[in-house]
Amino acid sequence: MAVNYMSQEGYDKILKEINYLESVERPKVSAQIAEARDKGDLSENAEYDAAKEAQGKLESKIALLKDQVANARIIDTSKLDTSTVQIMCTVRLMNQKLNKEMVYTIVPESEANFREGKISVATPIAKALLGKKVGEVVEVRVPAGVQQLQVLEIKF
Repeated sequence: MAVNYMSQEGYDKILKEINYLESVERPKVSAQIAEARDKGDLSENAEYDAAKEAQGKLESKIALLKDQVANARIIDTSKLDTSTVQIMCTVRLMNQKLNKEMVYTIVPESEANFREGKISVATPIAKALLGKKVGEVVEVRVPAGVQQLQVLEIKF
């Protein structure tokens, strides 16, 4: 499996989710299976089938999260250079067409959350910004058309 780059915050969030799924959700599903099993004939027991399916999905999710953690490489932002845009940096931009400022943090795909201003390194905007310096203008093709974005500030 490929290396999964992430921030310490993202790593801690996954560990917390694994802990929650194993300590809270797993016992709930086990209890549902036991309750459904107590109702008798398992061959025609829809509750039992649903509980077993939920258990399979839960175990799959736990395995996926554990795999992400096993292949994680924490990015140390203190060692990153702020002279150019790179993963884990926060970039203040000016959309020249709309004359509007925007702020994005470029993060690994697993940590992207647009509502929090965190965009995936794989997005067209992030790809266009990588390696750029303060003052540079990039053209980015997005669903709304071509945008011209000027890098105003880079920080971590």
